[in-house]
Amino acid sequence: MKGKEIAVVTGGTGFVGSHLVDLLLAKNYEVRCIVRKTSNLRWLKNKDVKLYDSGLFDKEALKNILKDADYLYHIAGVVKAKTEEGYFKGNVETTKNLLEVVSEVNPGIKKVVVMSSLTACGPAKNGKPCTEETEPHPITTYGRSKLAQEEVAKSYMSKLPVTITRAPGVYGERDTEIYLMFKTYKQGLMTIVGFDKKLVSLIHVADLVKGIYQAGINEKSTGEIYFISSEEYYDWNRISEGIKQAMGRGAIKIRLPHFLVYTVAAFAQFFAMFSNKPATFNLEKARDFVQKYWICDVSKAKRDLGFRQEISLEDGLKRTIDWYKRENWL
Repeated sequence: MKGKEIAVVTGGTGFVGSHLVDLLLAKNYEVRCIVRKTSNLRWLKNKDVKLYDSGLFDKEALKNILKDADYLYHIAGVVKAKTEEGYFKGNVETTKNLLEVVSEVNPGIKKVVVMSSLTACGPAKNGKPCTEETEPHPITTYGRSKLAQEEVAKSYMSKLPVTITRAPGVYGERDTEIYLMFKTYKQGLMTIVGFDKKLVSLIHVADLVKGIYQAGINEKSTGEIYFISSEEYYDWNRISEGIKQAMGRGAIKIRLPHFLVYTVAAFAQFFAMFSNKPATFNLEKARDFVQKYWICDVSKAKRDLGFRQEISLEDGLKRTIDWYKRENWL
């Protein structure tokens, strides 16, 4: 007789994946994490998780891991790469490998959830939030690779119960990307891109993983795409005010004209050519930053999955910043 249901997670060592692992453990799943031999395991230490260091390209190893799984949550992905090939290998080829293996050894799996991004759809046009029906128009190589990943996932929907979830900007405990903004703020500066009003969807990681989990267990979600995001849209003044409340201090606001954002990005990209690592900030990231609207509509997830944003921006910023302080990151 089978015991606990088995959930396999890729990307479990990362920011979003590690929070999903925590949620699945709390829900009493047997959790298996597919990691690389070089992965930093700090967020999985001392947790009741089975680790498999096969990576996502060893098909024989993947067969053993996935053959009796009830759920697969594919969270792993490449957000920074030096080449287009790097993005497509990390986001598209890995997804194809996993789905090929599952369809071969475990076609009766209950659900495969593939994690995508708002960037696969692209920025909202004319202030009208992106919906799942919006024609995708990605503006970066990363966005195009995530859209290509979605196309691979869709091609398996006739064989497997696949669901695609898309996230906007994600913040929260353990994040290392948006963290840089908090670090700059602590030094007394709040940089805001452009002089126009920009709106963004932002979600705290705890709300995001709850939505991913709901997509996994809900039969209605099979064959569908869902935005898992905040119900509200935020401008940078509100975000700045939320950080001020959480930090207990203000900062000097500096608005950077778009041309300066591109100039800084060009320099960063140039110098990254002499490094083994890709630039955190580059011309494509600058193109993301200058967009007026990165917003999406969560009506479909609310209707089908019962998803709700439970953590307000202000509460989310406070708990995130408090965590950074406890960990001596700030």
